[in-house]
Amino acid sequence: MCDTCGCGATDVRVVDPGTGAVTHTHDGVTHTHEAGELGHAVPEPHSHDGGRTFHTHDEVPATAEAPAHSHGTTTVELELDVLGKNNALAGETRAWLAARDLVAVNLMSSPGSGKTTLLERTIRETAGRQVVVVEGDQETLLDAERIRAAGARAVQVNTGAGCHLDAEMLRTALDSLAPENGSLVMVENVGNLVCPALFDLGEQARVVVISVTEGDDKPLKYPHMFSAADLVVLNKTDLLPYVDFDVEALTAHARALRPGVRVLPVSARTGEGLDAWYTWLAELSA
Repeated sequence: MCDTCGCGATDVRVVDPGTGAVTHTHDGVTHTHEAGELGHAVPEPHSHDGGRTFHTHDEVPATAEAPAHSHGTTTVELELDVLGKNNALAGETRAWLAARDLVAVNLMSSPGSGKTTLLERTIRETAGRQVVVVEGDQETLLDAERIRAAGARAVQVNTGAGCHLDAEMLRTALDSLAPENGSLVMVENVGNLVCPALFDLGEQARVVVISVTEGDDKPLKYPHMFSAADLVVLNKTDLLPYVDFDVEALTAHARALRPGVRVLPVSARTGEGLDAWYTWLAELSA
């Protein structure tokens, strides 16, 4: 279980749809299988994190120094440890990317905002730079297959019950992708406006995608996500005549949390506003 946000990210699979190879992580232990080799579902018993065992607050044993009722302190210390370990690996990944002139962009949104459609069009209309994609979903290879059909290499990270990608998942996916130096690495995070904001992946920039069908009050409801945004992409603007959505209100709410953040209206379906999106991506440097 993810001890920070409470999700069940204990069984993570990174799948290359092209080769069928699967990198399978279960409770911190990683195995790589070629296509057709998934003969066992549960790894042998093992220890992890140097043999140190983490307990949820319901499992913390009572001692003279730490009585059973001191669950709150134990939980906070564990959350700090989980995020600290993630942030350390994210820092290593950021240095690894920079050394290879790779730029990683973390796309975050609620489900149905149009992230995958935006990526498909970006791949088809980006010239002169290789684009590779890391797809995050709880299950299926559907989005990775869409990305491959659009012309880019992709791996799918299936998080099981997990609600976000973390630095270890991204690093495993990068090892599978082996992007060429100078590539643009697009990371489509699990659809969720809460937990992805907590986890640094080692990315160069964070983009929050919101559609006009979701309501202009989303920054007020999910302040941590919008506080972390380097860019807010407002998608599905072709639907503005048909929905009750105030672009100026959204912009004001977002900038109250992240002063000066750019809000970029686009339609991934019609192409409206995408030239500005491509320019923003081109200006990113490792």
